[in-house]
Amino acid sequence: MPPQPSWDDQLFVLFDDLEGQAAALYELDRDAELVDRSRAAYRQVSLESRLVASTGLQVGLDVAGVGRIEGALQRVGTGWCLVSGHAQDWIVRTSRIHVVHGASDRSVPEAAWSPLHKLGLASALRRLAESQLRCVVHLVDGAQHEAVVCRVGADFLEIRSPSDALVLIGYDAVSAVQSRD
Repeated sequence: MPPQPSWDDQLFVLFDDLEGQAAALYELDRDAELVDRSRAAYRQVSLESRLVASTGLQVGLDVAGVGRIEGALQRVGTGWCLVSGHAQDWIVRTSRIHVVHGASDRSVPEAAWSPLHKLGLASALRRLAESQLRCVVHLVDGAQHEAVVCRVGADFLEIRSPSDALVLIGYDAVSAVQSRD
């Protein structure tokens, strides 16, 4: 008959077993904490930060009142992005984007954005007004206004239609502006 392990040996085996269980529980708890931290950090990621990381990529945007816009994502600013595709450019309000196809799986936190990324929609529209290019202003409800952007106010843009009528459009109504020239 083999010798029985001593009381001390049995105690050490028990302690080793308890220590192994504690280490396993610690690993489970740590893994859960890492998942929680990852989720908490991802809550800080905005659509614009994902779009900034996608600059230069071919994307498809499903936009309210417009439908699908496809092209190269050229620039992203606060509240807007510029997409170039099919011989025309689109200034798209990010708040009107429902779905993005082809985006990078990365993001760029706002703290890392260049000053150009912090320019708002009004800056993009002012540049359009300075160029005096023909465009189509697409509204959230699907309406369209072919026009030239004349001036840009604090919360609206002033356009001139082909019939020379002057029209004011609030930013909240705008989904996208499409170049014609």
